[in-house]
Amino acid sequence: MEIFNKLMEFILHIDAHLVELVSEYGIYIYIILFLILFAETGLVVAPFLPGDSLLFAAGALAATGNMNIWILILVCFVGAVLGNQVNYYIGKYFGPKIFEMNLKFIKKEYLQKTQDFYDKHGGKALILGRFLPFIRTFVPFVAGVGLMNSAKFSFYNIVGAACWVLPICLVGYLFGNIPFVKENFSLIVLIILGISVLPLLIGIIGGLIKSKSQD
Repeated sequence: MEIFNKLMEFILHIDAHLVELVSEYGIYIYIILFLILFAETGLVVAPFLPGDSLLFAAGALAATGNMNIWILILVCFVGAVLGNQVNYYIGKYFGPKIFEMNLKFIKKEYLQKTQDFYDKHGGKALILGRFLPFIRTFVPFVAGVGLMNSAKFSFYNIVGAACWVLPICLVGYLFGNIPFVKENFSLIVLIILGISVLPLLIGIIGGLIKSKSQD
């Protein structure tokens, strides 16, 4: 519980933490941001790291002159792309090996169904998944498990990263330092997190309603 509280405190006051990091590490803040984005999208054990709120806060901080907005966008974009790419290859390498173990609760037909899903909806899943906290960490891994075509994955990975990083950083850059936004930054972060999670909640509720109607 203490870890969760510290994580929430970091996310809600990420603007203050970024200011501290910039003052302490200077230009190395770009490396720190790269590593956070890389870990959040590339390591299935790190889905709890801030993504949307970090990009927004970093964009807002760039507007104060502490960072260059275009270097920031490039660094975050590269981190997001490389993270997904590594996550994909981890899934591609370990996924089939897991299914070859013939575990009772993991069947080979699950792998085929996953592969069929990504053959049909893979591009859309990769792009939309970027905007869903936690989900975006697992989407590339599952794409690898499902043996999605490497070239197709790389293309949608790049498109998805651009659609995610560029708008959020620019919105933070343009609006993050408006007095109302600065005074209510924690509330704005919560709204961003809420909007990010909303499609997932709608999907879950829709699935529950559909399953009940079929009973």
